[in-house]
Amino acid sequence: MGSLEASGRTTVAGHQRVSNATQEAVILAVETSSRIGSAALAVGPDLLQELRFSAPMQHSVEILPTISELLKRHGHVPADLDQIHIAIGPGSFTGLRIAVTMAKAMHLANAVRIVTVDSLDVVAANVTDRPAIPAEGQDENHGTFVPDQIAALFDAKRGQFYASVYQRRAQNDRPDTDSTESGYRIPGPYNGLWQKIVPDCLMTAGEIIERFAGTDPLGLLGDGLFYHRDKFNTNGLVILPERYWSPRAANVHRLGYQKALAGRFDDPLALTPFYLRGPQVTVRKNL
Repeated sequence: MGSLEASGRTTVAGHQRVSNATQEAVILAVETSSRIGSAALAVGPDLLQELRFSAPMQHSVEILPTISELLKRHGHVPADLDQIHIAIGPGSFTGLRIAVTMAKAMHLANAVRIVTVDSLDVVAANVTDRPAIPAEGQDENHGTFVPDQIAALFDAKRGQFYASVYQRRAQNDRPDTDSTESGYRIPGPYNGLWQKIVPDCLMTAGEIIERFAGTDPLGLLGDGLFYHRDKFNTNGLVILPERYWSPRAANVHRLGYQKALAGRFDDPLALTPFYLRGPQVTVRKNL
């Protein structure tokens, strides 16, 4: 991911101009890195609306009609867009390519500025509820117990998961190296933050259990659980409700807006998806 970050040569006045422009910018946010895609429209920090795709793996079919519908509903046309924020990976190879290609095309057509955020961070940003131990018989979507550590998982095939682990910390803690590098802070419960303590990596279910199923509970979330949740039925791991699992375009904007305020836009010429590993290729043999 190439980045046109605000460098030491950027003046205070220049940074203020970027900040002011971003506060009034019309922003499109796109999430296509997992099973259920979505798009959102915002003006500065204010989210206008988010629309989810109608079914899994419909990214190529529904992305453009969804964007057109968002613009129409809120009285905008494509030329009004100032920025596009996308989830850059890891995740679906096809989905990531769709988002990157569209972002580059929008930059070429209308000089739209590009912001990228980590796809697993987008999932972690779903968990902002107050942690509580639910009463007996209570619905799982109310009073859900959220551990102080969570792991976001996507299915990476070949028996592996794209995984990243986060620790809850107080909002007023000193900024960590991870947030400084990423350009944003991930909101968490109790008005706290999620600090990434294990960077994006490939792990098997067995490796996750061996490393993290200890005395302190670890909450699991992410689309990687849809077909594999039974692999994690062990003490020390907590499967969070499905409402937390899918990354959302609203969170892409929530994280990306912080980078945009700081002037940390990506270089469209150097922009590539963050695959974490190459795609699986099947060669068909001639019979």
